Amino acid sequence: MKPNTVKEKLKRGEPSVGTWLNLADPMSARLMARVGFDWLTVEMEHTPVTFEHAATNFALIAAGGTVPLVRVPWNTGENIKRVLDTGAWGIVVPMVNTRAEAEAVVYAAKYHPIGNRSVGGSLHAANFDTDPPTYYAAANEQILIVLMIEHVEAIRNIEEICAVPGIDVVFIGPNDLTKSMGKPPVFENSDPEFVEALERVLEAAKKHGVAPGIHVADAPAARRRIDQGFQFVAITSEVGFLLSKAKEALDFVGQGSTREVARY
Repeated sequence: MKPNTVKEKLKRGEPSVGTWLNLADPMSARLMARVGFDWLTVEMEHTPVTFEHAATNFALIAAGGTVPLVRVPWNTGENIKRVLDTGAWGIVVPMVNTRAEAEAVVYAAKYHPIGNRSVGGSLHAANFDTDPPTYYAAANEQILIVLMIEHVEAIRNIEEICAVPGIDVVFIGPNDLTKSMGKPPVFENSDPEFVEALERVLEAAKKHGVAPGIHVADAPAARRRIDQGFQFVAITSEVGFLLSKAKEALDFVGQGSTREVARY
């Protein structure tokens, strides 16, 4: 059975860098899996990606030697079970604000005796290049669980969230977090409330042996956050890379627009 190399890196205290896939397109997933990112997260919360699209992309990403993750639409057992049974190696769960919500994620993602994930399917084992019995025996150790910290309520409860057994990563979503503070949603912000929130997440994660993560807009920001202590770092998305590079080319030849392009 293939090991989850992202979990291994995080356990060693090393940084792990990936990006988001927002397009419901297997060709882009296949090509992005060849770039060299540790992991790619298929986006199902804010895109038209279906479970069928996602399952295809999980297989292509795994075959390309990259770890396939997915941001589920919401924190429900059905969402978590379906993406794991169709081949994701880990889940990113949005808007986890309390210990109870964190415990619900672990309960849905882990097999007995830790959780209550039901047994079934075959794509999960195929993506790990193994057979179902081997997968069932090892999945609790191999599946990556990432909880999104993207609300002021989660910051207030970060100690209790990080203390839940089975969590691998607490991952800051800066846009929603700043929005919940009553500020414009942005990736980077020097506002003291935002800076203090990030420090609280870093401190709690370190205390409880959980990897801290954050989403950033570009490579320089990723480098700064890694130097700050963040381990699980997402750089923009494939859409962000595509549009920023296209805009860079147009600006260079003097044909650029002042229109803002998507950065995530």
